[in-house]
Amino acid sequence: NVSATARPGVEEAEVERRLNELVAQFIAEGPTEDEVRRAATSTVADTIRGLEQVGGFGGKAVTLASGEVLADDPAFYARQFAETEADAETGAPDALTVTEVRPAPPIESVAELDFPEVQHTALANGMTLHYAQRDAIPATYVTLSFDAGSSADPADMRGLEGLSLSLFEEGTTSMSSREIAETSERLGANISLGGGADRSSFTLSALSANLVPSLELLSDMVRNPAFDPAEIDRVRAQRITSVEQELRTPAAIAARTAAPLIYGADSPYAGPDSGTVASLTAITREDITAFKDRWIRPDNGEIFVVSDRPLAEIVDALNGVFGDWEAPAAAKGTKSFADAPEAATESRIVLVHRPNSPQSYIYGGQLTPVDPRGETYVDFLNANNALGGNFLARLNMNLRETKGWSYGVRGAPLTNENAVAYTVRAPVQADRTGDALAELIRETGEFLDTRGVTDEELTRIVTAEIGELPGQFETSGAILGAMQSNALYGRPDDYYEVIADRFRAQTTDSLDAAARAAIDPDRFVWVVVGDATVVEPQLEQLGLAVERIEMAGTD
Repeated sequence: NVSATARPGVEEAEVERRLNELVAQFIAEGPTEDEVRRAATSTVADTIRGLEQVGGFGGKAVTLASGEVLADDPAFYARQFAETEADAETGAPDALTVTEVRPAPPIESVAELDFPEVQHTALANGMTLHYAQRDAIPATYVTLSFDAGSSADPADMRGLEGLSLSLFEEGTTSMSSREIAETSERLGANISLGGGADRSSFTLSALSANLVPSLELLSDMVRNPAFDPAEIDRVRAQRITSVEQELRTPAAIAARTAAPLIYGADSPYAGPDSGTVASLTAITREDITAFKDRWIRPDNGEIFVVSDRPLAEIVDALNGVFGDWEAPAAAKGTKSFADAPEAATESRIVLVHRPNSPQSYIYGGQLTPVDPRGETYVDFLNANNALGGNFLARLNMNLRETKGWSYGVRGAPLTNENAVAYTVRAPVQADRTGDALAELIRETGEFLDTRGVTDEELTRIVTAEIGELPGQFETSGAILGAMQSNALYGRPDDYYEVIADRFRAQTTDSLDAAARAAIDPDRFVWVVVGDATVVEPQLEQLGLAVERIEMAGTD
């Protein structure tokens, strides 16, 4: 299976012709020696990462079962692993040791989460390092996290963070994007760039034996991006196409419409995170360079590491690569949450007319007083598990299972560093839009008033949360993410290790109190995306103000 996406203006036949040429060339000539070694090293590295998991698409269970079914030997992976290692010739056999197959332990009781101890220190350049040791596999995970995210975008330049971040992997002042990819493969390293509302991050997954050269590659990408004008134009075109696709998708239309109504139009969280066609078109190379200088800098970031190697070795490696990194002369970026206006305080409906839509998409939301650092935050989460947080929650069981008007309904908090919103999302039949919204309002109101969490719901939810907790952190990547969340919300390092006791102490009263303190159905803004000729008469029967707007264009 070979696939390609044609750029606008390029004929499909031309793309197909070139693909056929490349396939024919590969069949005739075969791979180069360098390609074989890169592919083998990548396979070895991926196998190592996968074996940290019990299940999944490459975990221990899948690996053992595949060997048993296909080769009559559950330990077949060890021979395959050794042969691939020989092809790779990485010069780092200590990083590729295969452990023996051990029998599964007996199931005697529910496991308790044993979260690794987190240590904190500082690098030579002042950056804070958060470190946890985990020796399940010979790999090291490193995240450089910067206090930026989409909330760093100026109100008139939405999408700047996302566009800028994507360009860091498109070449440095000394390497092209292809050379970056080839070097990553030779090292068995993966480097991913991530953006959220509050942080922008660069994450490296490396074989520990190749840690220093992998860090050097990461450093070059972070510190020396080329921001080549041709690459900017190419990536900009891709992101504009993505925005145009969003504007054809009801869920995306609803989210883009709801954010400024929930947070306030000038809030850093008002988005849209991906930008608009107009904002992306207007961004210049100077804007992108200024974003890097203001936000992606050592005095605005911290480092998180999970590794099988000891802390001292990690500190030496990081200091050797990043120790001389200094902040630029430009002023560090700041965000303006304090200046954001008050969000809406009255419940209303905003109807986005999407002609000929066979379904409607309902997106309700409000800003809450919830503090993710507070003691009652986990009570709020589990209260929502009864109302809208999972398949068995009341909103989904009502509209999907009982009435059959929706494929699925979810209620969930959108938890950011400086604001927590509560949202309800429901794709529904067009001819039942008004009835569905009435049920969402009724179900939520009764849950907060007279029909709070039941004993059965409490038992089911708490049992599930405690039982699933250890499995949530079976990988180093999961530990890395939890460490970042704890730092973002100012939580203690053992937050996830002691949270089970918090679950056990929950009562129906504590969950009800948390939900009632957070959610106010009289302050919901309901965005409905659908055919107004079908939907508007239904909504007018609900007794709420209805504002109709036309579907946003691509500008």
